[in-house]
Amino acid sequence: MRVVMVCKACIVGTYQRKLEEIAAHSDVELVVLVPPHWRERHNIRHLERVHTEGYVLKVVPVRFSGNYHLHYYPTLSKELRELKPDILHMDEEPYNLATWLAIRHAFKQRVLSLFFTWQNIYRRYPPPFAAFERFVYNHANFAIAGNEEALEVLRRKGFRGPGRVIPQFGVDPEVFAPAPQAADRPFTIGFAGRLVPEKGVDILLHAVAKLGGDWRLHIVGDGPARPHLRQMTHRLNIQARVRWSPSIPSAEMPEFYRGLDVLVLPSRTRPNWKEQFGRVLIEAMACEVPVIGSTCGEIPNVIGEAGLTFPEEDADALAAHLRALQEDRALRRSLGKQGRERVLAHFTHRHIAEETVHVYRHLVYDIGIPPVVSR
Repeated sequence: MRVVMVCKACIVGTYQRKLEEIAAHSDVELVVLVPPHWRERHNIRHLERVHTEGYVLKVVPVRFSGNYHLHYYPTLSKELRELKPDILHMDEEPYNLATWLAIRHAFKQRVLSLFFTWQNIYRRYPPPFAAFERFVYNHANFAIAGNEEALEVLRRKGFRGPGRVIPQFGVDPEVFAPAPQAADRPFTIGFAGRLVPEKGVDILLHAVAKLGGDWRLHIVGDGPARPHLRQMTHRLNIQARVRWSPSIPSAEMPEFYRGLDVLVLPSRTRPNWKEQFGRVLIEAMACEVPVIGSTCGEIPNVIGEAGLTFPEEDADALAAHLRALQEDRALRRSLGKQGRERVLAHFTHRHIAEETVHVYRHLVYDIGIPPVVSR
């Protein structure tokens, strides 16, 4: 079966590992369409070619790069006519212009289609996005949701087709692997992510200020909350124990995790946002670093029994978990091993690729070719 996937996220080289794993299945012929670049705030991210074996990675033009709701691919209809796929995998939210156009092209050309969603908050969208969403729900053949709540939102909003929960990307366990030996260092706590209020770094600072003994905190990331957070460390008199680093390339993240004794994701729910997955969790877990997360959004489902969770906003509960790990090296080792085992079972690129190929087979062999469209 021939699959055409449209995925702007796959301009990132590390994410292309999933594509190689999909293409490794002998019954899948995969063509992935990506834009030449994507604008991110004030930066432009250009296509990386890192994992490109076994499938075709083709660059196509994009209009309105950087606009998540209004970007689209003007040559997609032509690509579908020429490639004649069995399935169009549109790796985008259902209310986007790009998804509406893509599903409409697929429907007209009798191509099976599916879309992806992370959206785990029930929202009503203004015109024309509400109309885009309704059309996609009525004409797509399958939905992949990145988390359980996102699938519930789809059902509540009227999508009646089949769906499945599969995270968008996993990790490569050979790259995200444990340190060869334990280092002799102070108890080191880590955070990686955008420095905005919803990520809850202020909660983490209040928690670490309650710890005794020899500890350090390493914060990696940038964002508008950074000046306020730095001021907080002075008010709490912990500035000498906190290290700040800007965002680092994904290829350098394994080394960051290997320098930690625990990674914390202390996110808090906002009216318009809650944690959709928490990729840093599975990356740290793959490196056998124990993790602590709040109860925000999908975090508890990602961690499972392989780490510790605390109620949102509860700095005292977070401090208690940190203190337990600080005082118990055996607990750190046990949770670290459980975390890696969980990643190997559920969150590798290979596992996510296998789940995705199951969806493709279901579409082709159980649902079949769509009916002819009346014109």
